[in-house]
Amino acid sequence: MGKDKPNSPKIHHFDYARRRRVIWLLTVAGLCCFFYLLGDWQNGGAISSSLALNKASISVADCVSSTLDFGAHHGSPSTNKDGTEVRQFPPCDMKYSEYTPCEDPIRGLNFPREMLAYRERHCPGKDELLKCLIPAPPGYKNPIPWPQSRDYAWYANTPHKELTVEKAIQKWVQFQGEKLYFPGGGTFSTGGAEKYIEDIAALIPINDGTIRTAIDTGCGVASWGAYLLQKDILAMSFAPRDTHVSQIQFALERGVPAILGIMAVHRMPYPARAFDMAHCSRCLIPWGGHDNLYLIEVDRVLRPGGYWILSGPPINWKNHHKGWERTEESLKEEQDTIEDAARRLCWKKVKEEGNLAIWQKPWNHIECVKYHKKNTQVLPHVCSKAEDPDHAWYRKMETCITPLPDAKDKTDIAGGGPLAKWPARLTAIPPRISSGSLPGINAETFIQDTKAWVKRLTYYKVHLIPPLAHGRYRNIMDMNAGLGGFAAALIKDPVWVMNAMPPEAKDNTLGVIYERGLIGTYQNWCEAFSTYPRTYDLIHANGLFSMYQDRCDIVDILLEMDRILRPEGAVLMRDEVDVLTKVMGTTQGMRWECRLADHEDGPFNSEKILVCVKTYWVGEYAPSNSTTSD
Repeated sequence: MGKDKPNSPKIHHFDYARRRRVIWLLTVAGLCCFFYLLGDWQNGGAISSSLALNKASISVADCVSSTLDFGAHHGSPSTNKDGTEVRQFPPCDMKYSEYTPCEDPIRGLNFPREMLAYRERHCPGKDELLKCLIPAPPGYKNPIPWPQSRDYAWYANTPHKELTVEKAIQKWVQFQGEKLYFPGGGTFSTGGAEKYIEDIAALIPINDGTIRTAIDTGCGVASWGAYLLQKDILAMSFAPRDTHVSQIQFALERGVPAILGIMAVHRMPYPARAFDMAHCSRCLIPWGGHDNLYLIEVDRVLRPGGYWILSGPPINWKNHHKGWERTEESLKEEQDTIEDAARRLCWKKVKEEGNLAIWQKPWNHIECVKYHKKNTQVLPHVCSKAEDPDHAWYRKMETCITPLPDAKDKTDIAGGGPLAKWPARLTAIPPRISSGSLPGINAETFIQDTKAWVKRLTYYKVHLIPPLAHGRYRNIMDMNAGLGGFAAALIKDPVWVMNAMPPEAKDNTLGVIYERGLIGTYQNWCEAFSTYPRTYDLIHANGLFSMYQDRCDIVDILLEMDRILRPEGAVLMRDEVDVLTKVMGTTQGMRWECRLADHEDGPFNSEKILVCVKTYWVGEYAPSNSTTSD
C-alpha cells in the first residue's frame, strides 16, 4: 500500500477526527471538573477545605489548578440566595481610622477626672455604634514578619512621629524612611531593655521556666515584653490611650502582646493569681496613694510566690534624686509609703539594687491572716472569702487583701500546689482543675480538650488556612477561649494568642488559661475590644455567635471583628450551620470573602466552620468633609 501524499484528503480527515476527539475529551473533562467543584462548593467539602488564603494556589482533584483571589474587590453580591437584599456597609470617614470605641478620648471627657476614671473603658450606647467599616490609612502594608517586626514596623501603618521626638533621648522609637525602628530603649536603664532584663535575671529566676506570665503596667511601646519573649516569658503589656497616641498600637504592630488599659477605679480584667511577675518602670502609677489601692490590685493578680518589680523613682532615691528633679523629702516619703504597704500585704523584699527593687508575694496566707487578726488596726484587712476574686469585668477595686486559697502548712503553695516549669506547664493538669475548684471540669476533660484542639489545628493548617503553618500570622485572637486549647495547639508556631473569656461563658476558665502559661482577658463581645483597629492577623470564634445571638446584634460583633482585623487577615468561626448561615449573610456586605467548610469529623456533623478573609482596601483623605471612598 502506497504512502499518502502530503495533500491527501485522508490525512486531513484523520487530523480533523483527531482534533474533534481531543476537543470532546477536554469538554467532558472540563464539565466533570466544573460539576465536581460546584457540588463541593455547595457542600463545603474538600475544595473549600483546601482554601488557600493570601492568593495561594490550590490543587483540585488533580484536574484543575485554580487560584482563589483575595485581592481588592469593589463589587459585592446585591442579593442573598433567598432573594433578600444584601446589606452593604460603607467605609467610615477617615477620621475613624484609629477609632477605639470604648477608649474614645472625647467620650472620656464626660466622666470624672478623679482617680483617672475618665480614661477607663466607656463604651458607646447602641444608638452611637458605627455601622460602617473602619478604613486603613493610604499606603497600608502587611506587617513585617516576626521576628524582624520586633525591631521594625511600617510607618504607613502607624503614621505617628510624636514618640520619635518626645522620647528621642530614651530611644523608644526612631523614624527611618518608610519604617519605624524600635532599638529597645526605654526608661529602664542606659543599657536598654535587654541589659535591664539581664539585671533582673541576676536577682530572680527568669531563665529556667519558673516565670512564664508577666504584666507590664504602663508599658510604653512594650520593649520589656518584646525582649522577654526570647526567654519564653509572655507579658501582658498595657497602657492607656493618652497624649502619646500610639504606644499600644506600636506594640501590636511589632507583634508584641498588648492591650489598652489603665489602673484607675475598676479591677484589671484578669483573674486572681494570674501572673508570675508584675512590672512597673516609671509608669507614673501612684502606688502609695488611695489607701494603697493599686498595690492591693497587683497583689490580687499575682500568683503565690509571684514577684513585683519597681524601677525608677523613688527607688534608691539617695543616689538618684538629682537626675529625677525631685526633692529628697518627697522621694523618701514615697518610698517609705511603698515599703510600708508591701509589709502590710505580707510581701518580702527580695532585693534593691541600682534603680530597681523587687518584692515577693507569700506562698500562702497562713501567717498573713494570723498577723491581721492579731493587729486589727493594721490596714488593709483581708477580704471576705465570700467575694469572687476572679470577678474582674467592671468590678471596682477593693481596699482589702484578696485571700489566697487555704493551705494546710506554712510551706504549702496556695491554690492547688506548685505549677510545673515552662514548657511542661502547658499540658500539665492546672491546679484549679486538679483541686476541683471548677465543677464539671476534671483532668480527663482537660486532656480530651487538649487532644481535640491538636486535631482541629491540624485540620485548619492542612485544609482551611495553610498560611497558618507558614508564619503568615502573628497576632491571634481567640474570642471564646474555653480552656485555652486553641492557643496551646499553636505553641510551636511563631504566634501569640489573646485568649478572650466572655463573662457570659458557662465556666470562668481564664484562671486555668493563665495556669497553663498563656495570657488572656475578660471581654463581653456586645462591646468593643480594648485595642486599636487592624491589630490582629487572625480571629478565631468557637461557638461565639450561638452564645451572643440573643444578647446583642451579631452585626455589631462582626463589625467589631472587622475593626480589629488587618486587611487580608483571616477569620475562623465554628458554630451550628444555621447560625453561620445568618453570619454569612452579613459578611457579604463587609468586603469579606467567605466559604463554609465541614467539621473536621466530616459532613454529617451539624457544626460547620466558616472561613473568611478580609479583602485589602484602604481609605483616602478626602479634600473636604465628604465621606471616605476606597
